[in-house]
Amino acid sequence: MPTRRQFLVLSSTAALTGLLSETPASAADTAQPYASYWHPATILDWDPSTDRDAKYNRSTVPLARRVVPAGPANAHARPNEARVQALVAYAPTSGNPAQGSLDINYYATNYWQYIDELVFWGGSASEGLILAPNPTVTDAAHRNGVRVIGNVFLPPTAYGGQIQWVRDFVRREGDRFPVADKMVQVARHYGFDGWFLNQETAGGNTQLANDMRDFIVYMKKSGLRVVWYDAMTDSGSVSWQNALTARNRMFFEQSDEMFLNFWWSTQGLANSASLARQMGRSPYDLASGVDVEAGGYNTSVGWASIFPEGRPHVTSLGFYRPEWTFKSATGPADFYARDNRFWVGPNGDPANTTTTANWKGVAHYVTELTPVTTLPFVTNFNTGHGRKFAVNGTVRSTQAWNNLSLQDVLPTWRWSVTGSATLVTPSLDWDDPYDGGTALKITGTPQSANDVRLFATSLKLTGGSQFEIVHRTGTGPSRLQAVLRFGTTERVLDLGGVSGAWRRSVFPLGEHSGATLTEISLRVLPGAAVTAFIGRIGVTNPVMTPPAAPSGVQVEQVSRTNATTASARLTWTRSPGAIRQYRVYKAAGAERIFLGGTPNDAYFVPAIPLNAGETAQIEVEAVSEAFDVSPPARISVTGTP
Repeated sequence: MPTRRQFLVLSSTAALTGLLSETPASAADTAQPYASYWHPATILDWDPSTDRDAKYNRSTVPLARRVVPAGPANAHARPNEARVQALVAYAPTSGNPAQGSLDINYYATNYWQYIDELVFWGGSASEGLILAPNPTVTDAAHRNGVRVIGNVFLPPTAYGGQIQWVRDFVRREGDRFPVADKMVQVARHYGFDGWFLNQETAGGNTQLANDMRDFIVYMKKSGLRVVWYDAMTDSGSVSWQNALTARNRMFFEQSDEMFLNFWWSTQGLANSASLARQMGRSPYDLASGVDVEAGGYNTSVGWASIFPEGRPHVTSLGFYRPEWTFKSATGPADFYARDNRFWVGPNGDPANTTTTANWKGVAHYVTELTPVTTLPFVTNFNTGHGRKFAVNGTVRSTQAWNNLSLQDVLPTWRWSVTGSATLVTPSLDWDDPYDGGTALKITGTPQSANDVRLFATSLKLTGGSQFEIVHRTGTGPSRLQAVLRFGTTERVLDLGGVSGAWRRSVFPLGEHSGATLTEISLRVLPGAAVTAFIGRIGVTNPVMTPPAAPSGVQVEQVSRTNATTASARLTWTRSPGAIRQYRVYKAAGAERIFLGGTPNDAYFVPAIPLNAGETAQIEVEAVSEAFDVSPPARISVTGTP
């Protein structure tokens, strides 16, 4: 088969093995819970009450509502047309830690504003074919209003596929499909949104194709989304159509979307869109596949076939393996530069995508969306990985980490700066976080007032609403102003002179009660060189009482990882009300060491500083959406020899 086709079938066995830089220890040694995967026969035995990892694999973040910004960045992009689907492999099929790991090197997806749906790609014949997403991925995606889809990979026979697995997959019991029932149970228990069906095993017939169609109809009754991949046809054979045709329309007809194979043509996509409309479907339910696993933004793409200049988009866009930006990078800074170029374009500004380059960035075509639609809104610019972890300006851990469950909503526009002559440079900084692993950093010597557009919002304010910002500067005054926009009007807030320490400023917004806040920007005034760090921005309605502490904290298992460190499985009863996350610490006198966090009520602590025979006090506190913190719930853990 052609090389590009091999990317799709080989990635689950060969390429996936290189995504994590560490080799996980065995579950028996460390109690490490892993993300779930099955073959069609083994999923039938899955029961969340007996799967000891199931509680650690649950996502609890609801899917946020998103809207088109009142002032989109790019006049060329077209809103409410093409959607973007991303097929992403985060880790190996097996040995994939459920709740993050102690390593900064991770594909911390953070251009969610251009993604509508994320497919958790993976699977291999030797490990498993049905993959449930990590809860960390679902938590981050949902916070940004992006649906997450589990993956079914029924591989070609040349790569270990067995036609019997396909038959097992669609096997009926009366009017039921047992595997579908289990997949529905998995998705509901784990909190993700549907399944991507990639059937590439040869040897099928018409009956098997009809069974697969009926399987989709049956699963759709659950309310889950089903995405079909263009491979199996109505005859049961595998024949990539690279279009919507009479050969695969029976599957598209029953699915929510179809991912078209990579070898499409201009005419083929036009015909596909026309046929979709004839079927009473939106052409944007078809995602034209673009394979970027090998080349990222160096991939040659016939963009005009999908996005004809000056005319409506033809179909949606489907990226296969955009985590190239991470896998090809030399480190986190390089990854973020590559990711910015991939999504925003070579100019690094979503408002300016004019370039002679073939790859102009997704922002050139697709209008960004914002999930900042509900009060309270608070961000610490936490990207979901880091070299350290800070809490309210104090570093509580110097351990590298990744955990997308803790990721905040990041700036809508990265980076859009207006002004004349020399402009300041915004970036995300891992060296000096305020809360989490990263902060916003602005440097430069502006020769005019520079506006740094940050967040598109749609927040209806009340009489008690307030704006808060935490920032500091290296030396001298900050010369920073916050600019809040309400449609065509704006309010400018002077942040005053700050040097050295973090400073929290709060501005009442009661005079804007009933108005809708549509944008948050920062203005940097000219005068001299500036180095400013912004640790938090928020719009809240303050509450008088913090959240209640979680209760019933229990230690399920403690395991020795080395002479000075242990791991532990913890569970607790959730606090009442809306809780953003729970944070876990080791308390030692006045010192508190951050051990990790989750929105869930079960967390695997990968590394507790704990000598043999030592008893440590573990604290679990609830954190609200506005970052109000509960009193801690406590439990003791004793290190074993």
